[in-house]
Amino acid sequence: MPGLGTSFGRGGATTAQQDLSNADAILIMGSSMAENHPVGFQWVMEARERGAKVIHVDPRFTRTSAMADIWVPLRAGTDIAFLGGLIRCVLENGKEFREYVAAYTNASAILREDFQDTDALDGFFSGWNEEKKAYDPQSWLYEGATSEQGSDGGGGHSHSQASGGHGKDRGGEVGDPARGETDPTLQHPRCVYQVLKRHFARYTPEMVERCCGVSRDVFLRCAEAFANASGPDKTAAICYAVGWTQHSKGVQVIRSAAILQLLLGNIGRPGGGILALRGHASIQGSTDIPTLYDILPGYLPMPFFEQDSKDLAGHIRKHKTRTGMWSGFDSYLISLLKAYYGSAATKENDYGFDWLPRVTGDHSHLGYWFDMQDGKMEGLFVMGQNPAVGAPNAKLQRTAMSKLKWLVVRDMVETETGAFWYDSPEAKSGELPPEKIGTEIFLFPAAGTAEKAGTFTNTQRLLQFRRKAVDPPGDARSESWFVYHLGRRLREKASQDSSARNAGLRALTWEYPLEGPHGEPDSEAVLKEINGYTVADRKQIEHIKDLKNDGSTASGAWIYCGVFPEENRNRANERKPKDLLGHGWGFAWPNDCRIIYNRASARPDGQPWSERKKLVWWDAEKKKWTGTDRPDFTEDMDPATPSNPREGHGVQALGGARPFTLHQDGVGWLFVPSGLKDGPLPVHYEALESFIQNPFYGQQTNPPAKMRERPDNPYAKEPGNPRYPYVLMTYRLTEHHTAGGMSRQLSHLAELQPELFTEVSPELAAERSLMHGGKAIITTPRASIQARVLVTRRMKPLIVDGRIVHQVGLPYHWGYSGSVQGDVVNDLLAISQEPNVRIMETKALVCDIVPVSNHDEDVAVVQSAEHLEVL
Repeated sequence: MPGLGTSFGRGGATTAQQDLSNADAILIMGSSMAENHPVGFQWVMEARERGAKVIHVDPRFTRTSAMADIWVPLRAGTDIAFLGGLIRCVLENGKEFREYVAAYTNASAILREDFQDTDALDGFFSGWNEEKKAYDPQSWLYEGATSEQGSDGGGGHSHSQASGGHGKDRGGEVGDPARGETDPTLQHPRCVYQVLKRHFARYTPEMVERCCGVSRDVFLRCAEAFANASGPDKTAAICYAVGWTQHSKGVQVIRSAAILQLLLGNIGRPGGGILALRGHASIQGSTDIPTLYDILPGYLPMPFFEQDSKDLAGHIRKHKTRTGMWSGFDSYLISLLKAYYGSAATKENDYGFDWLPRVTGDHSHLGYWFDMQDGKMEGLFVMGQNPAVGAPNAKLQRTAMSKLKWLVVRDMVETETGAFWYDSPEAKSGELPPEKIGTEIFLFPAAGTAEKAGTFTNTQRLLQFRRKAVDPPGDARSESWFVYHLGRRLREKASQDSSARNAGLRALTWEYPLEGPHGEPDSEAVLKEINGYTVADRKQIEHIKDLKNDGSTASGAWIYCGVFPEENRNRANERKPKDLLGHGWGFAWPNDCRIIYNRASARPDGQPWSERKKLVWWDAEKKKWTGTDRPDFTEDMDPATPSNPREGHGVQALGGARPFTLHQDGVGWLFVPSGLKDGPLPVHYEALESFIQNPFYGQQTNPPAKMRERPDNPYAKEPGNPRYPYVLMTYRLTEHHTAGGMSRQLSHLAELQPELFTEVSPELAAERSLMHGGKAIITTPRASIQARVLVTRRMKPLIVDGRIVHQVGLPYHWGYSGSVQGDVVNDLLAISQEPNVRIMETKALVCDIVPVSNHDEDVAVVQSAEHLEVL
């Protein structure tokens, strides 16, 4: 989550769902929280009952809208324009929480003279390299900040040298912001505060109306309601989901929210924060202990195939910072290597650093489908996913799997991915005859969630352990069983091969207690290793600060230290909540803080901003921080401790009044001087497919975003292409889960939502002669599908840039197997890559929609772009 990580320091929700009940206003965008996170939504309802204003900004009127005080329909893909308008309203009307901004953000930082904003370069920042299609971020540094930092940590690299974006500084981090020059008065023309005011000056209510289709009056009503919930005695929260992230500028959408919340003083305080609503039980856990290609557990960057990552010293030199918590980077990494390789990891062999694989290119999820399609991959494991229907340009993904030598699918049923070779549309049409597919497919039955033990890490960074309720049936096994025994067999095979490439596999620590007749690995033993221990006596570690850089400690994920602090105490399995924030129920990283950056809930002198909004504060008598949450700060650091970020080292150098301790300067970043690939400030760009020119700048789309255009992944690139006059967006329903691989198999859910449908407004239905209950063909440059038509006033036409705009909504839960079936909506989408995390754009595309005639009912849906022209 680089949007949150670069703004605050950590890529996770800043607050707990229960704390939403303390909010005075709640803005929900990029999510239908009531439908997709209904349990958490109860706290929104509680806040509303206490008088909070609930604002829902969404192209569709949903159950969330029905429970909101204000519903704001907008054009899909214009979130930054809307949020930019809110930021401008705050700055132009003096609504910012000035004391908070001055003390706890980088508003005072002075930028270099050679920095140029998008106003001067018509949509580009300084440093753009047209040939490389990448930014050099040097000019984004603070005045006086060195661009290279030497042996005390923090050396930089340019954007063109790094492919990933999930890790600590994989966006191209350079310089030492702690050594930059500042102006505490916020008057210097090049200080961040003044740059921010100029940058967002063009996001006027009139421009918001022109771009988003939101009327000026509705926008101002929304801005007033949210901005007024700010100050010492009030706070407001923001909730979002993949409706923000799945855009070609998704990270910068989240950055916009972060800027707004920092200006209003809503981070680290009760009733404030930004809640990233996760779509699965452990999406947060899958980035903490990652299934991502560019990071190691705890957001430690993977070594890339670069000169300064060829040895441990170079890697540490690149990523260790002089100040803040990342000054412990070497302790976190070496402890991880000790957990991986045990006694084989020694100082003499760099603790096994050479055994870690190197990233040599785009090994992201979407990137390797192109490799697969081009015959560059031999095999694939698919566990807990269903790419044949659940991924963008799903037809490409199905055909790509036909190029593999082998495919392993683990699931509770035979999904479309497991059956693509004989049951896909391509197989049935003869485009991919089963007899010509050489892929050998292995289908393994998987255990369900109640049939295995382990830990989820949910939306609010909360680890919750659960016991196995029943044994899985037949040959079904858990993921832990499968991965453990696969690893055991591979290690045994490697032990018979003395080649250097297998040294790391031979050294791997892989000894866990086994349970039951099938040898299930003990999940609590795994969690104990993740927590960490002292190597000499295997004593559990209690706190992150106990990790060492000398090989004397081991930890599988430094951010989880404290979840298993002593023998027989699994805090993730505790179920005795003591307060509203849930202390005593599970364990929230870091250090069981439920609201992170909570030092900001007190004034610089350590006392609460107000009695109503107190959370943690300094107890002068006991000389420690106390309150209703665990302090996300050194517990005994006096608020009067002077800061010395220019010369000091570690967290101590930040002093007693800088809450954002993972940043080198200890403050929240309104302006990101390094760490992002598409600019230090958010900019409205149009989606990769759009029907209008960007009304803000000459640059149409996010410059470093990757379209990955090719014959099997085509685009409607020209704005206003008459073949695709409507906006297309996809979304989820309450009754189905993601692509439906599990829910379509369940009769009660299949009955509730039995058929794929498309939502259109009455005006669009009239314009296109669509009949309610009839069928329609929806077309994009990739494919066409059929869906039942739902004509509803929940879809509202908008006036955008002087013309009427219609939007077409499609849920994406159907496929060609299960109790209920339907066309694959994801066939319509393109594979694209946002520049920081390489996520696809699914929430704002272009399409056409026409009714299905009686003749069309009897023929196959058109799939080729050439045939589409006939339509």
